[in-house]
Amino acid sequence: MPTSSASTTDASAKPTAAGGGVQSLERAFDLLERMADAGGEVGLSELSAASGLPLPTIHRLMRTLVACGYVRQQPNRRYSLGPRLIRLGESASRLLGTWARPYLARLVEETGETANMALLDGDEIVYVAQVPSKHSMRMFTEVGRRVLPHSTGVGKALLAYTPADEVRALLARTGMPAATEKTITTPEGFLDALEKVRKSGYAVDDNEQEIGVRCLAVSVPNSPTAAAISISGPAGRVTEAVAESFVPILQGVAAELSVALSNQTPA
Repeated sequence: MPTSSASTTDASAKPTAAGGGVQSLERAFDLLERMADAGGEVGLSELSAASGLPLPTIHRLMRTLVACGYVRQQPNRRYSLGPRLIRLGESASRLLGTWARPYLARLVEETGETANMALLDGDEIVYVAQVPSKHSMRMFTEVGRRVLPHSTGVGKALLAYTPADEVRALLARTGMPAATEKTITTPEGFLDALEKVRKSGYAVDDNEQEIGVRCLAVSVPNSPTAAAISISGPAGRVTEAVAESFVPILQGVAAELSVALSNQTPA
């Protein structure tokens, strides 16, 4: 892999006083995250304004990231996230699913229904982990499956606090095809559903992705990447009545998973 030509005597490569980390690495990752927040493509002046770093420092860091393949420079001189990040993201998603499995197993044990974990990847929902119910009649979603957010409980949970204009833009890009006769197919209807999520603290897929299947979902608070967990089962079992007991379990497991994902042990 190409390496940075920056001298180790450069002030930006010295350990920080606070955490003992390497400042240039912290700055590089901060720039990558700011690029992701901006939609994946930015100019140097935008990064400088957002980060507070001087342009020469940003230019040096970006040049190194370009050399390593984590950033690309576009013909218009703007910078975009590079393809090398895809492999890292795919590996991280698999690990995220692995870390989540014990928590999903607890959900299955306490609710009896299939438990899932899903992420928002671009404009789509991708399922990264599942632990199946022990019932003979149970729901099964293939890990890696991608669906549109508007017809899923996890999609509603993940988008509940996204600004309305961004939600409308996403729906305009994906469309809102009807998976069933109960699928929400208008932006206004979906925004109303998101308001209900904010008020109740959980999302529901009521036969909207598949007839006969009902799902309850909550987001994982403060997750490193937008994530949600859910339980799903036959509509006859996952009723409004059981939601009163299942939702607190979901919320508790989501809170514990959040702590586990953010817990970092210094090397």
